[in-house]
Amino acid sequence: MFAYRHRQLADDLAAQARARSVCPDSLTIAVTGSGGLIGTALTALLTTSGHRVIRLVRRAPRDSWERQWRPEEPAPTLLSGVDALIHLAGASIGGRFTPDRKREIRQSRIIPTRRLAELAAAAAQQTPGLRAFVTASAIGFYGPDRGEEILTETSARGEGFLADVVADWEDATAPAAAAGIRTVQVRTGIVQTPRGGMLRLLSPLFEAGLGGRLGSGKQWLAWIGLDDLLDIYLRAVTDPGLSGPVNAVAPEPVRNIDYTRTLASVLHRPALLPVPAFGPRLLLGAEGAAELAQASQYVRAEALIGAGHHFRQPHLEQALRHVFGRS
Repeated sequence: MFAYRHRQLADDLAAQARARSVCPDSLTIAVTGSGGLIGTALTALLTTSGHRVIRLVRRAPRDSWERQWRPEEPAPTLLSGVDALIHLAGASIGGRFTPDRKREIRQSRIIPTRRLAELAAAAAQQTPGLRAFVTASAIGFYGPDRGEEILTETSARGEGFLADVVADWEDATAPAAAAGIRTVQVRTGIVQTPRGGMLRLLSPLFEAGLGGRLGSGKQWLAWIGLDDLLDIYLRAVTDPGLSGPVNAVAPEPVRNIDYTRTLASVLHRPALLPVPAFGPRLLLGAEGAAELAQASQYVRAEALIGAGHHFRQPHLEQALRHVFGRS
């Protein structure tokens, strides 16, 4: 535990030092989705970095650090005195893609993002104006299966429900960009943390010795450690040289079979029980299984690598050992 905390603190301080080298100012940063898994950890990192964080919440504010946000009709003064906005809010994409679920996924992203972008554009006319508008996005932009194609930020969008949603989601930031605000769309890969997402579902199975590859195991998995994702958001909000879509993935994608072998090794368990391809379809439906569980995307963090970005855990085994506390 002490070794973990020492490593975590040292990495946090190093990330904060790198951020201060490009932005020595203390910023006032508004954050939506601050109560979620990523939002909770990110607001802590921003606060300890010396920035003032204002949480945009849908309920009545409890203190001066919160402001009430109505997603479809935000108050004109919502971003008053704010230097940067990080927009994380959106319905989870997990589960079956029923018509109602798909409608919720779209509506929770497109309209609120456009309303915030319009509000940011208006706030940019104030003195001092809004400096940065950072929004969550996803590698679903590239579609569920592009074969062996290497996907970078300049690659064409793919096909499918999530590709359509992400493309419209990113387009919704246009009013902010047109107003001259630096906009960043963080296209997030599969986040590695046992507290949520895919790893939260897989780890109990692997701990019980019931894990294994999915189908053929040849699918590419573009992953990212939680701490590395937080560092990317910190850089996106502070680095004036970063703009546009940014692939938030580790430098080394892995195939599903290598991912499962590595996870099993870290947990000291076998990975002998492959999951048949029809398994995810029973839980997620055909469309959900194809877009989520069976997706294969070889995504490269070209923008971050080109900018000399430092990754805390660039290798999968290193990242999994860190989050599970295994030396």
